[in-house]
Amino acid sequence: MSMFSIFNVSGSAISSQAQRLNVVASNLANVDAVAGPDGQTYKARQVVFQTVPFGDAGSAGVKVQTITENETPGRRVFNPQHPSADAEGYVTHSNVNPVEEMVNMISASRSYQNNVEVMNTAKQLLLKTLQMGQ
Repeated sequence: MSMFSIFNVSGSAISSQAQRLNVVASNLANVDAVAGPDGQTYKARQVVFQTVPFGDAGSAGVKVQTITENETPGRRVFNPQHPSADAEGYVTHSNVNPVEEMVNMISASRSYQNNVEVMNTAKQLLLKTLQMGQ
């Protein structure tokens, strides 16, 4: 694996984790949502990653394969005065678990930071190598 392929690997990871952070932000913004833009109850979304081999032998990156919706039923709260209440007086809220989403956010943020650090270290090593050749 060449030093330059490190930038491809870490760059793909940074891009994927940025997408994951956007999905987490969307989920957290809809924790207490009753209805989404389509009139249906908001469902939590999860990012599914896929390994992507690069041209170099032995190097691989990552990309977002798909974003799936969690099919767990939402939390039902009895509130007959709410405009979105069903015939029984229950309002269905989103199925977003804020604790899980905070864990996902911390994990994605750390992975993003680690890959930025890998790129900075590789850059410093390349610069040191160039300085040695002077």
